[in-house]
Amino acid sequence: MQKGSRARGAYFLLETLDRGLPGEAPRLGFTVTRKQGNAVERNRMRRRLKAAVRQMAGVPFKPGHDYVIVARRDTLGAPFGKLVDALEKRIAGNPERTMSGRTRQENSAGARNNTITPGASSPAIRNE
Repeated sequence: MQKGSRARGAYFLLETLDRGLPGEAPRLGFTVTRKQGNAVERNRMRRRLKAAVRQMAGVPFKPGHDYVIVARRDTLGAPFGKLVDALEKRIAGNPERTMSGRTRQENSAGARNNTITPGASSPAIRNE
């Protein structure tokens, strides 16, 4: 997903996008990249994540939203209870953490948005 929010965790990455259609049912997608293992391992990761979503039937997915769950290698060895707990926390909307450990809101407060101009011979940086 190019737009929307991302919540990183030890077992998966949860990407969420508000489609702007509050009357529509939420949609879920599961992704496991090839670098996570062979086909058998990738399918096992996908099945574990699907089972975890079924297990947490009481957690409300927001109507009109898309959810994409991208599995990480640790999904294979994680205890199932911890996997379900991590999913519940991410979907409930705990603050996203960036690589520095700060929330995204903390990073954007006073931070400059630097973008690189495409097609320039040398990377020109614009501040927006």
